[in-house]
Formats: sequence, C-alpha cells, structure tokens
Amino acid sequence: MSQLRLNPLTGRWVTIVAERAQRPSDFAPRAADDESDPDRPCPFCPGNEESTASALESLDEGGSWKMRVLPNLYPAFSGSEPFSVHHLGPVHVAAEASGIHEVFVFTREHLGGVQTLSDADAADLMRVLQHRFTEHAAAPNLRFTQAIINHGREAGASLAHPHGQLLGLPFVPGEVLEEQRGFSRFEGGCILCATVEAELVDGKRVVFSNDDVVCICPFWSGSPFEMMVIPRRHDLHLTDSDDTTLAAMGIAIRDAVAHLHQAIGDLAYNLVFRTAPHHYTGAFHWYVSIFPKLVTTAGFERGTGVLINIMPPEVAAEYLRDVAVHA
Repeated sequence: MSQLRLNPLTGRWVTIVAERAQRPSDFAPRAADDESDPDRPCPFCPGNEESTASALESLDEGGSWKMRVLPNLYPAFSGSEPFSVHHLGPVHVAAEASGIHEVFVFTREHLGGVQTLSDADAADLMRVLQHRFTEHAAAPNLRFTQAIINHGREAGASLAHPHGQLLGLPFVPGEVLEEQRGFSRFEGGCILCATVEAELVDGKRVVFSNDDVVCICPFWSGSPFEMMVIPRRHDLHLTDSDDTTLAAMGIAIRDAVAHLHQAIGDLAYNLVFRTAPHHYTGAFHWYVSIFPKLVTTAGFERGTGVLINIMPPEVAAEYLRDVAVHA
C-alpha cells in the first residue's frame, strides 16, 4: 500500500510508493536508437493484451480496439478508503494513498504519438478522458484527477509505447490549490479568458488559434518552449465541455506537439491536463500545458521554487509559428 507523507515545511503531500521501484524500464535514452530490451514484447501493442490486466474501458473500431484504459500494474494510488490523516509523532503526519491509477493507451501504433493522431482520433482521446473523469468524480473518496502524458524516458515514461495516465487522488494537490486562489484573486472575471484576449491582441506569444482554442507560449513560461492550450469556451471542468470544444482541444494538442516535433525533433515532454477538482464550483478554467524537457531543474530552482527560463516565450512562439505542420 502506498503512503502519503506530509512535508510540514510546505504543507504538501509526498507519495511513498516502494512498489514502483520494481517497474520495468524498456525505454532507452532518447540519444540511443534502440530500446534497452528489444526482445521483450510491448504489453501495449496489439496481440499482447494478455500482458495487462483486463481493460476498464475500450474504444473499438472495425472489430479491434482503438484505445484502451487499463489498471496500472504499479499504482501510486489504490484503494477506496476515505482520506484519513494519522499523526505518527510531533512532526510525522501520514495518510493512506487511496485512489485510482490508470493507464490510457490512446494508439495501437508503437511508434506513434500524439502528433500522429488523426482529427477523429484526437477527438476520441478527449472523449475517453472526459468519460474517465466522470467515472472518477463518482467515486466517493476522490477529490481530484490528474491526467498526464509523459513522452520519453527523461519525462518519466517507463514504456516506449505512447500512453497516458490518470491518477484519481483523495486530496487536492497544493499546486491546484494555488491555482484556485489565483483564479479567485483575479477581479477582472476569469484570468484565463482575460489572458486569451490579451494574447490575441498582442500576438507575440500566440502559436496558433481558431474560434475554439488558442495555443500560446505563456508570458510566465518557466521553461523553453512551454505551451498552454486553452479552450476559448469558459468551462471549469473538462467534463463540462461539449463535443465541439473537446474535438477542437484534441486537435490543438495534437498540433501543438507536432509544432514541437517539426521545430526541435523528437524531444521528451510532459503533457498535463489541468481541470478543476471534482464537484468544485468556484473560479477556474480548464486547460492543458506542455512542458518540453530541454533543461534540467537545478539547485537554485529546487531551493527557491523560482524557475530560470533561457528562452523568452516571444522568441519560442515565433520559432514554433514558423514551422510547417501537416497533421
């Protein structure tokens, strides 16, 4: 069983998961051409379904699966216990890391990726996510769900086959609580709606936009080529969005990653879906962030929490705009 431990200096939880040290690592460093164990069958490829637990959800097409959601074999969060804090001493505070940890295999292609999805597949990716978020929201012990896609070993992917993860948590993480406070403090309406309008007027940091979505390198980018994909329709939760917005967001996420691939190559990145906590009714606006892994977090950043970005977002956006993308 995983365990949550509270850092009393920051008030944030840390998850201790000894079992995840047993995870396989079949993804060689990006500088290498081959996987570290090329003879080991990929558990996410068609024909190897017996290597995984039974699918929690499957999107089928033409008699075969197109996308699958699976239980993670090495979960960081598991169990249905309610969130309960235990004081183990004057400074040691712990809780059970109950929750849900799922793997989302969004393509059958081992050498595919977000940037290779068709318009229809990109829309389906978002619809599957919406359904999983709805399922998580119905679990009485879950307060927040984090969906991510880690691409590349440097970004945390332990398997080469493109996939995402959904982690249902029994608490709201500190990062999300800080964003909630940021939305609440802004007096001009929604801070992201205002950001979209300001960036469209300025234009310098816009990578691309349409009637439904805007993709920007945010003014406050903490790392080179960081991007935000923001739906122009104001919805707190991903689950609140209609099919048009979901499809537009899926295609925009695909295109944003394609811009990165065209501009820089096959780099590692983290793709993070940020939506309001389940049942939250305050100020929020869901969005997606893309964090390319081009630099290392060093001592100053660790010590202060202040990021140093050597690539101004205005320069990054111009560079990304200039590449031709044919999805």
